[in-house]
Amino acid sequence: MRPRTIRTPHGPARAHLHAADDPTAVLVLGHGAGGGVSAPDLAGVTKAAVARGVSVVLVEQPYRVAGRRSPAPAAQLDAAWIAVVEQLDFPALPLICGGRSSGARVACRTAAATGAAAIVCLAFPVHPPGRPEKSRLGELDGVKVPVLVVQGDRDPFGMPPKRRGRKLLVVEGDHSLRKGVATYAEAVADWLVSLDAA
Repeated sequence: MRPRTIRTPHGPARAHLHAADDPTAVLVLGHGAGGGVSAPDLAGVTKAAVARGVSVVLVEQPYRVAGRRSPAPAAQLDAAWIAVVEQLDFPALPLICGGRSSGARVACRTAAATGAAAIVCLAFPVHPPGRPEKSRLGELDGVKVPVLVVQGDRDPFGMPPKRRGRKLLVVEGDHSLRKGVATYAEAVADWLVSLDAA
């Protein structure tokens, strides 16, 4: 299926729909700062979620669509993300937002604005490598809906603590989450399905 171009206040974004048969929810995922929607963790979670009846939309931010690798400022990322989510047409389905790394931060910051029922964070960057004093935990802690974080046990961007309402799945690997994709993707899909039963 061809990607859909969606207008945002900061240029066109692209949405790649992976539709499930008779879906029970929709998962909207954003990419990392320097990567795209073909990252192994995004691809693995997409495949597992669709197989479990959750449609997935992978969103390319406008700066990537324009061919730039350097990410836009946070406010622009958030505004573009909200604009995309508002224009997706899944009125009867629960909306779950998320992403990898920078995309996870965007999903957390905009959780209330998008009306997300839950958030999936793949490799949430708790702090820049070697700079624990520059914590971004406030973005994660500010989410008021259920959160699943998949984090590599050797991630130089840190490890978020467990807390009420947040499930932490620690897997072998670093920030790329390239190891054991099929296994943790199934766990993410299981969690998505469990939300519907809750």
